[in-house]
Amino acid sequence: MNEQSQDIKEQLLATDEEFHQLATQHHELEGRLHELTARHYLSEPEQVEEVTLKKRKLQLKDRMENIVRQRTRRN
Repeated sequence: MNEQSQDIKEQLLATDEEFHQLATQHHELEGRLHELTARHYLSEPEQVEEVTLKKRKLQLKDRMENIVRQRTRRN
């Protein structure tokens, strides 16, 4: 990630409610995924949850990156 992109992300976290909410959700999903991957064994529902969380986390990251790209084009 380049410095300009990082600066834009920090600015968005402080000023853009949607971006802030997406980042918060992404962080929460990361925490839950960390809990699951720390286990030695996952039940079938936990395995499904892990896959679902990874997909949702990626969707959030993609949306955040789209917001950063839009903001970069404006500047």
